[in-house]
Amino acid sequence: MVDPVVALLEIATLLERERASRYRAKAFRQAAATFEALPEAVRGDPNRLRATKGIGESTFAVIRQAQAGEIPSYLVELRGEVEPERRSLLRTKLRGDLHAHTEWSDGATPISAMADAARALGHEYLAITDHSPRLRVARGLSTERLRKQMPLVRAESTDAFRMLAGIEVDILDDGTLDQDQALLGELDIVVASVHSKLRMDSRSMTQRMIVAVSNPRVNVLGHCTGRLVQGERGTRERSQFDARAVFEACAENGVAVEINARPERQDPPDDLIALALDAGCLFSIDSDAHAPGQLSLLDHGAERAENAGVPAERIVTTWGLERLKAWAE
Repeated sequence: MVDPVVALLEIATLLERERASRYRAKAFRQAAATFEALPEAVRGDPNRLRATKGIGESTFAVIRQAQAGEIPSYLVELRGEVEPERRSLLRTKLRGDLHAHTEWSDGATPISAMADAARALGHEYLAITDHSPRLRVARGLSTERLRKQMPLVRAESTDAFRMLAGIEVDILDDGTLDQDQALLGELDIVVASVHSKLRMDSRSMTQRMIVAVSNPRVNVLGHCTGRLVQGERGTRERSQFDARAVFEACAENGVAVEINARPERQDPPDDLIALALDAGCLFSIDSDAHAPGQLSLLDHGAERAENAGVPAERIVTTWGLERLKAWAE
């Protein structure tokens, strides 16, 4: 018999990788948790099972097909539709991910689900970087909520795997950071990103970003142009700034330029990756995952970096934990 819980979770993961509606994927994860907690008598009774809150028509069909020893038809369909992971040589060298979100801000799942998925992918470390207060639409974390989250993130670590407490902090209009400076110093990883006034004039945006990456608390400059090239959110032109000046500031301050692995971002564009390489920058290939199934999107970022000729030794996410922590500190 196919395990219904395994089938439901695989469907959720595949939906997440394809950036399907978060509610669809969440429904399958919820159904898996609900089914797993049911008494055996209810699991085996179709009428009681179908009447159980948290199990809908689609998830019920998957469970019944799995119980019958079949691979659920919806799972077969998704396996055929979802693009398989690209296993480039560089992808095999990646040891972790420094940009991921949970339900504490605009992610879809608890911290524990992200940790489990990262371990399943063979990661040695994962940083949880939920948003900062200004991004209210994403339920950004206040100082109090971030302090509460930090020990919960680190508690998911094991002997062979480390969860890093971090933040994706907003770069404010003047380049300052949207969180208490002392608290940022207590985190393992700080990703700084622009999320507002993306159409700011080039001179102001350049100054804004240089001030941010010159802050000693910042480790990674996230999705630097803010562009969108595909996906349900539509497209968005990249922000205008003096990229050479910003990347030289990154190199001078040891800040890694993120190669954001989300296919809808492809940020930085290829020409800016080349410019950052020439400026002597470090890089961080990150998934920017908002659900467990999106952690595997690292393959897209690895492929882009490999095609751009970025050396593995200049990518901080190929480094072991101790070297990474020494750099981040």
